[in-house]
Amino acid sequence: MPRKPEYDRDALIDLARDLFWKRGWAGTSLKDLERTLNMKPGSFYAAFGSKAALFELTLDRYAENGTRRLEALAVEHGPLGALQSYPALVIDASSSPAKACMLAKTVLELGGQEDQLAARANSHLSRMEGLFAELFRKAQAASHVSGRYDAETLARRYQSDLLGLRVSAERQNVDAQAIAREIADGLTRLSHP
Repeated sequence: MPRKPEYDRDALIDLARDLFWKRGWAGTSLKDLERTLNMKPGSFYAAFGSKAALFELTLDRYAENGTRRLEALAVEHGPLGALQSYPALVIDASSSPAKACMLAKTVLELGGQEDQLAARANSHLSRMEGLFAELFRKAQAASHVSGRYDAETLARRYQSDLLGLRVSAERQNVDAQAIAREIADGLTRLSHP
């Protein structure tokens, strides 16, 4: 009978996610992962198979966390309130090792190489854009956003604003909270015909 692993797989994926998020794919070596996860090479390979397989798990975890946070905001504040609250949430320094989006960083780092990891990150970005579009459609149905706007176009612009916000938040002497408020305030103007 195989022994049960002596580690918390979910906790290790979270640790690896934070390391990859901060350093990127190329900036994170196997030795870095083994040290951070406190695993020997054999245990690492038995648990995750490869660096690429673990990176995929961390991309999935990152995307799942973003989706859950957005869905929780929608339940608490409604569709438009969620879209208005999300910018401040994503740059909250206390909850992440980096402010720039891990998915966008992956696409930028690996996208020119036709890499499957970049494709996976891009797929997650597309799904998130779809969630934003759905929230815009729901806000339109509730008459909080004018129906004259295309929800998919609003979602693309919103996601672009968020990605720019997150890069700005990485810079020194930039008031990212003010930018987050500007994004949120801009959404209120969408209700006017």
